[in-house]
Amino acid sequence: MLFAVICAVAVATIYVAQPVLAQIGGDLGLPQADLGWIVTTGQLGYLIGLALLVPLGDMFDRRKLIAGHLLLAAAGMALAAVAAQLWLLLAGLALAGLFAVVVQTTVAFAADLSTAAERGRTLGAVTSGVIIGILGARVLAGSLAALWGWRSVYVAIAVLLIALTCLVMRLLPPDPRDVRTTYGAVLISLGRMFRERLFVSRGLIAFFLFASFGTLWSGLALPLAAGPWHLSPAQIGFFGIAGLAGALGASRAGKRADAGRADAVTGGALALLAASWLATGQASWSLWPVVVGVVVLDFAVQAVHVNNQHLLTAAYSHRTSSAIGGYMLFYSLGSAVGATGTTAVYSAAGWAGSSLLGAAFALCALLVWAVNRHAAADARRDMLVQLPRPVPRSPGP
Repeated sequence: MLFAVICAVAVATIYVAQPVLAQIGGDLGLPQADLGWIVTTGQLGYLIGLALLVPLGDMFDRRKLIAGHLLLAAAGMALAAVAAQLWLLLAGLALAGLFAVVVQTTVAFAADLSTAAERGRTLGAVTSGVIIGILGARVLAGSLAALWGWRSVYVAIAVLLIALTCLVMRLLPPDPRDVRTTYGAVLISLGRMFRERLFVSRGLIAFFLFASFGTLWSGLALPLAAGPWHLSPAQIGFFGIAGLAGALGASRAGKRADAGRADAVTGGALALLAASWLATGQASWSLWPVVVGVVVLDFAVQAVHVNNQHLLTAAYSHRTSSAIGGYMLFYSLGSAVGATGTTAVYSAAGWAGSSLLGAAFALCALLVWAVNRHAAADARRDMLVQLPRPVPRSPGP
């Protein structure tokens, strides 16, 4: 539970700005064209942190690393909360985004603390926190901003991050390192993963998976705010609750991965992801199919994401932080492609075009899975070798 809360709060630092952009712009006197940098800056910091900071988890005590990163992310949030100028706000958001990669260090630590037989269940529970943070951040930010203004959002998250820092040092076990290595060697090891088929195939699945996810959540507000619905930002935010229901329902995917059905669950979830766009594509005509589509899409995304991490942490058990950090680079790039692609396509072809784009991303992920199934099967066989064998009992008298 503590790991899941860390992930939820840390990842929220990147997404809470989205529903309060208009308030920030009005308070700081920013032109509308500059508002996009408020979201982009945190995401750029996050992307840099994935490559440069997450591999540190293979070198240092991760309890201390997680605590330090949480504290520095809190400093970034506090800086954003008091910013009176755009450059100071961006500096705070960049700092917070850079150290928000504590999420990936946390996921890797949770995987290593688990037995091989329970790793999938653990990852399912912990990564549920990530999806809750992504979707719940919008609801939290909108509510706090309506009561006390946009700065209260950043103050609240800074306080939560500081509290979590204290809990980490008090409750998590130490993580001493017996083997010392250099930072350069760790980065070289990460680079070599990009030449290995299992890692690249799971990364490509993540790229297309989160491109489809980004297409929905960065574009859905456009048809809902337009005719005939003309929904307010608060009303649009309620669709995030439907997404939470789907994501939480997929937490069982980890148990199926532990039972040896990770590959089958991945293929089925990707097929559901593609089918979900038949429902969400109806946003211009009916809202109930959209709710169903949102639930199914978030269920599918979470299920595939858990299974991908389960396979990678099993295959790279001696360098889980590097594996998770490298894998999440694909996630970050995919999310960015989906976000930029959906707005461009919507302006040219409406929500029908955006829906076709999201479905195309899902089908690409399904194709990558189908072509590389044997790589996942090989990884599963290697993982079964790691499982403890029962000790035979001596015969009774």
